[in-house]
Amino acid sequence: MKTIGIIMGGYSAEFEVSMNSGQVVYESLQGSEYRLFRVILERNNWRALDDQGKAYPILSDDFSFTIGTEKINFDGIFNAVHGHPGEDGPLAGYFDMLRMPYSSSKQFASALTFNKAECNILLSSYGFKTPKAFFLHGFEEINEEEILTQVGLPCFVKPTRSGSSIGVSMVKDQAHLAEAIKTAQSIDHKVLIESQVKGLELACGVSDHSGNISALAVTHIKPKNEYFDYESKYSGASEEKTPADISAEVYEKVMRMSEEVYKLLELSGLARVDYILENESDPVLIEVNTVPGLSKQSLLPQQALYVGISLQQLFSDCIANTLKSNL
Repeated sequence: MKTIGIIMGGYSAEFEVSMNSGQVVYESLQGSEYRLFRVILERNNWRALDDQGKAYPILSDDFSFTIGTEKINFDGIFNAVHGHPGEDGPLAGYFDMLRMPYSSSKQFASALTFNKAECNILLSSYGFKTPKAFFLHGFEEINEEEILTQVGLPCFVKPTRSGSSIGVSMVKDQAHLAEAIKTAQSIDHKVLIESQVKGLELACGVSDHSGNISALAVTHIKPKNEYFDYESKYSGASEEKTPADISAEVYEKVMRMSEEVYKLLELSGLARVDYILENESDPVLIEVNTVPGLSKQSLLPQQALYVGISLQQLFSDCIANTLKSNL
């Protein structure tokens, strides 16, 4: 029986979201062929939990722990850590050094996709349409006129490296721009400011769990609030429809685009690509998520269930494919 660690938590504001995702994975895999341990990551406190919730310290030199006289070494890792350090590359690099298989994308792909600005610059160079954007590289002097000349109003101000819409603000007038930038800088000193693209919000899950890269489904999101912010994502009050209520031609286009992005960026495991559908026909790529939410409110689990894939099958197949691809 292979021993699998389901890692969750992390060091970012997405800690609780990650804990929810990891718990869903753990519960879904009950009765599977794997010996499972939840692994909670907090700064200076890595610990494995047994089925009764008893904690055992993880050794960072080889990611092992001991129960009584038995030393437990993991055969593979299911990564459910959103944000730092699970989605932005450091954990991937750590597991690569340990030669330990893990379910998510490799170090470079993780770091690239987590940096929304640089990822979108690359994707736009390959012909994908992305919003007009202004990138603040640090704490340099802010020229509001220059920014608004570039992106216009309304616009969105985002931390370049963050998830779950944490630190994101919608700005409708210049008077609120500085405050929005300050909010984003409280999460990341690099800030992305994008033009608002008007249209339907779409999300498409992509996975290689079957051994082949395949889009799952497209979801149409009607946020509870003005845009798909943190509350809209996790309150359960937003309307999310799978399959999206769009033309068959556009639906197919979004599915194939998402697979192309996945291949181009050399992603692995579960991923989600988000769009705004402009003029009911033109998908504008917003961002790529390499450790998407897996909680009961999250989009990718809804998409898997829509196409007839149970969460146990999805997560089990992810682990099997991870172990196979790292032989």
